[in-house]
Amino acid sequence: MKKLPLYALALTGSILPLTANAQAECGDVSIGEMNWTSGGIAAGVIEFFLEQGYGCNVTVVPSATTTAITSLAENNEPDIVPELWVNSAPAYFRLEEEGKLVKASDTFSDGGTEHWLIPAYLAEEHPELTSIEGVLENPELVGGRFHNCPDGWGCRIVNDSLIEAFELEENGIEVFNHGSGETMPSAMASAYENEEPYFGYYWGPTAPLGQYDMVEVDLGPYDEEVHACNQDEECDSVGVSGFPAADVYNVTTADFADRAPEAFALVENVSFSNEQMSALLAWHSENEASVEEAVVHFLQNNQEQWMSWLSEEAQANLEGLF
Repeated sequence: MKKLPLYALALTGSILPLTANAQAECGDVSIGEMNWTSGGIAAGVIEFFLEQGYGCNVTVVPSATTTAITSLAENNEPDIVPELWVNSAPAYFRLEEEGKLVKASDTFSDGGTEHWLIPAYLAEEHPELTSIEGVLENPELVGGRFHNCPDGWGCRIVNDSLIEAFELEENGIEVFNHGSGETMPSAMASAYENEEPYFGYYWGPTAPLGQYDMVEVDLGPYDEEVHACNQDEECDSVGVSGFPAADVYNVTTADFADRAPEAFALVENVSFSNEQMSALLAWHSENEASVEEAVVHFLQNNQEQWMSWLSEEAQANLEGLF
């Protein structure tokens, strides 16, 4: 936990002072840092590389999905927004079509994921539970309970539709609606650590999915039309559909892509696997670390991966740092 000074020094340029020419070539760059941990990590990684590898003068701006897309639409800034969940920001597609925004890369190689889950130890003992049919036929094996999202969450609407479509309660499975986001991982942790039955919803990448070996229950194939109806509280014909992967992008303005092509090429390469980000979030949680310390942890343990993201000049600037 003594790694923060290294990150702080690096970001001030005290470790690797770059030439004025390098700084001039890249210039000023603004990054929107989302107000959740994985968004902060993605922003911190890009910030570090742009500062230390490419000589950019980086300003990080606190942000959130709605704030970021509004600022991009009205002010054409920040230059880079890592981890934009575009399913929650439909204006992105209009701005992309207008030529104002560019998708640089997928933040998560598997997209954002949603699941109904059981613990791996339960799946190993009762493999039939890895399908929803097996769960419905054996409700007692999952503890006779489904752990649902809190009221007001988008996942609650979809889950309620699926609960109705699968007739969970008619098949002997009580639906427990959590009152907050904090109690959901607590319930999972308690069941897992005591090797008790557990059946519930969770999404990724997240710390709990990095901490606990959970197995997805197969809900059947994804049906776009059915899922769209299941997302609508007014839907009167809910149906059976698996969850689609959510598109999560590292986004830049078109102006940034044009004026700083080498820096943009870096952002095009920045992508984490869901398993990798979940493990990183778990490390962050278990060590009560700061976002900066999580960035350093990633940099120290994945050098071969991130070196491949960089230009040859940036690789030379960062060679031997870790």
